[in-house]
Amino acid sequence: MNLIGNAEFVFDVFKLAFYIACAYWALYVYARHLQTGWPRRFTDRRFAILTLLTLLIVGIKIFEDVIAKESGPVDTALLWFVREKTPTHWLGFFTMVTLSGSGKFLAPATAALASLFFVTQHRREATLLMLCMLSTWALTYTLKALVDRARPDLWSTAWYWGASFPSGHTLSTAAFATALSLCAARLWPWSRYAAATLAAVWIFLVGLSRLVLGVHWPTDVLAAICLGVFIPLAISLALDMHQYPRVRN
Repeated sequence: MNLIGNAEFVFDVFKLAFYIACAYWALYVYARHLQTGWPRRFTDRRFAILTLLTLLIVGIKIFEDVIAKESGPVDTALLWFVREKTPTHWLGFFTMVTLSGSGKFLAPATAALASLFFVTQHRREATLLMLCMLSTWALTYTLKALVDRARPDLWSTAWYWGASFPSGHTLSTAAFATALSLCAARLWPWSRYAAATLAAVWIFLVGLSRLVLGVHWPTDVLAAICLGVFIPLAISLALDMHQYPRVRN
């Protein structure tokens, strides 16, 4: 049984890698026929494009597994593992961490930072942040309504609004943190690695807090991370591409 499971996992990995390679090749071919100079810009941004495709395809795969209800046993086992390995005295810390991913914090923070960027003439950064968060919130509400997945009930937890998939706290945090790290890298290039590291730590902690508190399944959190990082990267890439003149071959 383990051999069969391992073989299926390896096959899934190769299948996802094949989809990513095909999607990348198709986009490159499209770029060659779209505009003069785009193949070079496409190649210059190949890492960002590959990252986007990977996030998108992995997110779609998780979505399919959730819809087909194939992730249940793994979700349950991982959630119990997190519960059993988390010391009780850490619950207070994770309760505070999860608040940093709530709309009560992120909504005013988004408005304040976007306004600051706009006033200081950094309109691209203001646009990126606002578009990211508005898209993220709209997507969260839409997916929750469409999937309507029940939240875990393995132990007594606090009540949270909405369905389980995806994790809104994690998705919003991932989008906000990634967008800010992109803004920091553009405005202060020397800070890009520190900003990316801080963003990754914050996203990880908020995602983990949702599992520790028992209010989301692991696939809810993983899909939210994929989507939350994908949105700002995609919008940032689109804004960069938009600045070039549209010249037909």
